[in-house]
Order: sequence, then C-alpha cells, then structure tokens
Amino acid sequence: MPDSDWWRSAVIYQVYVRSFADADGDGTGDLAGVRAKLPYLAQLGVDALWFNPWYASPMADGGYDVADYRAIHPSFGTLAEAEKLIEEAAGHGIRTIVDIVPNHVSEAHPWFRAALAEGPGGPSRDLFHFRPGRGEHGELAPNDWRSEFGGPAWTRLPDGEWYLHLFAPEQPDLNWAHPAVRTEHEEILRFWFERGVAGVRIDSAALPAKDPALPDFTPGQDPHPYLDRDELHDIYRSWRAVADRYGAVFVGEVWLPDSERFARYLRPDELHTAFNFAFLSCPWEPERLRAAIRDTLAEHAPVGAPATWVLCNHDITRTVTRYGRAETGFDFAAKRFGTPTDPALGTRRARAAALLSLALPGATYLYQGEELGLPEAEIPREHIEDPMHARSGGVDPGRDGCRVPLPWTADAPHAGFSTGEPWLPQPPGWAAHAADLQDGDPASMLTLYRTALALRRATPGLGDGPLEWLESPEEVLAFRRPGGVLCLVNLGAGPVPVPEGTELLLASGALGADGALPSDTAVWLREPAAA
Repeated sequence: MPDSDWWRSAVIYQVYVRSFADADGDGTGDLAGVRAKLPYLAQLGVDALWFNPWYASPMADGGYDVADYRAIHPSFGTLAEAEKLIEEAAGHGIRTIVDIVPNHVSEAHPWFRAALAEGPGGPSRDLFHFRPGRGEHGELAPNDWRSEFGGPAWTRLPDGEWYLHLFAPEQPDLNWAHPAVRTEHEEILRFWFERGVAGVRIDSAALPAKDPALPDFTPGQDPHPYLDRDELHDIYRSWRAVADRYGAVFVGEVWLPDSERFARYLRPDELHTAFNFAFLSCPWEPERLRAAIRDTLAEHAPVGAPATWVLCNHDITRTVTRYGRAETGFDFAAKRFGTPTDPALGTRRARAAALLSLALPGATYLYQGEELGLPEAEIPREHIEDPMHARSGGVDPGRDGCRVPLPWTADAPHAGFSTGEPWLPQPPGWAAHAADLQDGDPASMLTLYRTALALRRATPGLGDGPLEWLESPEEVLAFRRPGGVLCLVNLGAGPVPVPEGTELLLASGALGADGALPSDTAVWLREPAAA
C-alpha cells in the first residue's frame, strides 16, 4: 500500500492530554508528558496520535469550548512545544491528528466577546445565531430545540436577545452561512497542516449547518433543521481541497442512522473516513455484531472508503466495564450511577474484542488506557466536572469516568501520572493496572495489544482489504482475510473447535486442552499454504 494511503489501515491512538501524563507536577497532563511517553507509544506500535482539543479554552467542556485555535492551553504547554511534539512523534514514525470543532466556539472566543460587547444588531452577532425571543416580552426561547447535554439550546442575555448552543451555554454555535466562518476555519486547517499535522478529526461533523429560519423541531421532518443538512457537503468539499494540497486526511464524527446519508460524507472529494458508531455501541451479541460489521462494510463499499473500528473513546464507558454488564451496548441515555459489572468477564470480552477490531478491514482507533485494560471509574459527585452530569440534574454520571488519569508506575505517587494531585481522582486499586506492572507480563492486556499490533503490521492481509465470512455456529464470528488469515470469536456459552491444520498466530485467552476456543475468546489463525 502506498505511504500516502497510510490512513486506510492505520492504528490511531487517542490522546486525551489532560489525563495522559503530567511532566510538571501540577496534576494536569501536558504535552511534555506526551513527549516523554513517545517511546512507549512507538513500542505499542501505533501509526498516529489523535489529540483531543489542546487549544486555549476555559475548559467548560473538556476543551471542546475553543477560545483560540492558534494557541495551546497553558496547562498543556505552548505552541512551540506542540510543534516539537509533532516533530518528535514523526521521528518515531508516528503521525499527528488534531481535533477541530466547527459547530461552536467558546464564550471566551474573541468573536463572541465582540458580539456581546456590540449588542443587538452588531455585525459580530451575525457570526452566531442571535435571535429575539418569543412571547409578549421576548421571554420565550426562539424555538424549542434541546441541547445535546440536556435542557434548552438557547440562553437569554441581559440585552434581551437569545443565542443558540446545541451543547453547553458556554459553547455558542457558529453561523456557517456567514463567509467569515468558512474562511476562518480553512485558515485554521492551513495553520496546523503547515506545522506538520497529518490529519484532522472533525467533532460533531453533521451539526454545523442550520436551517436559517430556525424553525421548531418536528420529529421526522425532512430536512432536519440542524442535523445532516445538505449545505455541509459544500463545506467539506472546500476543506478537502485544502487538505489535498498537504496530503492530509479527515475523520468525521458522524452519528447518522441512515447508511446512505452517512456514506455521502465519504465521497472521494469529501471526508476520508468517519467514526463507526454502530460498532462502538453494539452489544456483545453475535448477531448484532455480525450485522454491524456487515452493514459497515456495505455502506463504505460504494464510495471506496475504508471503515473505522473503535471500542471506546473519551465519551464512552470503557470496554472492560461495559462488556461486564448485563446490558453490553452503549446508550448515553442509559448511563446511571451504580450499574453493576463483572470485571473478569468484561476483561475477557475486551481482550477478544481487541483482536476482533484489529482483524477487521480498515483503520482502528485505540483510546488511551484501553491497552491497559482500564475499567470505568465512578467519580464521586463532588469531583465530577463533565457538564453532562449537571445538565441531567445529577442523574447521568457523565463522561469523567473514562477520563481518569492513566497509571504508569505502580509504586509512584498517583500511579506515576503526576507528583501533584490529579485533576480527577484515581480510584482505589488504580495502580494495579500500571503500565510498568504489565510490561513483560505475557498475560497482560498491554502485551496482548503490543503483540496484536506487531502482528497486524507484519502480516499481509490484515488492515484494509476484503473480508470473507466463513460458515460457523451462530454464536461464533468467523471470517477470512487475504493470505489465509482467519479470525474466530466465540460469543457462546461453551467451547467450539477451531479449524484443523491451522497455525495459531494469537489468542486473547488460553485455549482448551483439546485446542478448542473457549467462551468470550478470540483467535487469529493462518491456514496452510496451498500446495
């Protein structure tokens, strides 16, 4: 595969900087901490690092409220350090992907500050969605839209006008019908591509365009007033023209149930890839997983785009915990405090899921700490920072449980994350998952991931390419990749035989004494070469 097509088969490691590694001891992860761990990431075997927003931000929503795209958050470091990190990562053979959040900015962004200062009718207000309210005295919101975080999507200002925010009030939505918004974002792309960034992840990629009339929402209305509007495709075609001049790539966060609409974002002149949420949220059930994989490959085929596979990210309950629960799928609306889980069962399934995802055609995203088998942490209410918790009235535990700072060294303060108090508390027993304890342990999750990534890179047939389903019992996922590499995953209650005459490449757990594949276990095999 040409080097320019690296993204089609890449394993991309997601770095949530705030929780990765802290070099200066203030309790917050930073870019110097990431730089110090580049040898670890190179040994892990990843192709690229995707960084959640590292920009200047008041951190009302974990950095997704961006105040300045051309500056690094002071807690993380400086622009010069970011440039050095990009360069040093490249020296390890690791590319860099940054996050862009086109739907909104921070209330601290200079544009929004100017809009507030100018008052009603000021030109800066045209960069956002300001409207007078409804009702006799403008006391009612301009429409009935709801925030993705719960509650109304409008906030009223003292001057009487309301502004739109599909997320938190600190994140005012931009008006993408204004040419200055489009020009600014294309300049932001150039700014980072000039600094050696190889790609951009687009947050909430299906949301930026709005119906200019801002009508009330009617379920089932077509087109939707703010989701997946046709105007978006012209925006992303313009972005693609910018990226192509630098050989850079895009991955979009596109949550859409309609596979045909989803595939439109992946046409050859738009985005290169998009996240696969059907697979990420799928329960640990053979028919559901089989259908998610088949549907994913089918919806990507017409546009020639590679699929992406991900088990967890900075918003999603960690895999070990989710797969150990009675309900193994993921739904934001279902998150609750105190949901019981079986860690041993979840770990077995997470190990099997790792081999499954890495054997599928296309690119794989690996969220930091998944390679350590970290569980979801239940954060004490008084320490929760995620606005989803507050906006839910305290019902939703929020997303902080998958954002707890990583454990690096078992016998060091705060498990080696920082010499200072971490910004989120690490739960009891966190040090037992430390990377230094897992290093060299043949049974550890870290060793499994390192071995799988090395095999994936060295084995022709893994990565992008065709997949052929094999006949198998209903509870077993079985498929062949080019070169005779087989992947079998047993989701049933009892052991199943593996094909005779095959060579064992890697297993997520110990096979039975008779060589059978136990429950909740995956295996990579190689068929004998044809005579």
